[in-house]
Amino acid sequence: MNAIAAPKSSAQNRLEGFALTALLQGFPTFVAAALLLKLARHEIAGGVALFVVLTSVLHGLFTPWLAPKFPKFFGHGYEPLFFNAGLSFAEKIEKWRERPTTSVQLVTSQLMLAVLAVAVVSMR
Repeated sequence: MNAIAAPKSSAQNRLEGFALTALLQGFPTFVAAALLLKLARHEIAGGVALFVVLTSVLHGLFTPWLAPKFPKFFGHGYEPLFFNAGLSFAEKIEKWRERPTTSVQLVTSQLMLAVLAVAVVSMR
């Protein structure tokens, strides 16, 4: 028996794209920025958690809007696949992970965060 999936609303699709952009692309970047600021012994107004959450949310909101208009500046932090209404939430992540550039991005983020974490923890 063939089941036909109900089409996804545009609001739900935008929310999924926003969440994926903020969590998978913005969050690691801003955690690394917070660790770099901590390494430089610079205090973040409002605290680290507020900085990371706020900047990730702003990244998720503004990057999908600005990237198509200014691809030279915002193209690296924008994934059009996250806003494909024909894919489910899990399929968006699955297809994103299949790309070779994603593997490089994830490994680079992981190594960068590990090195920064060791540097911050070993500070006196």
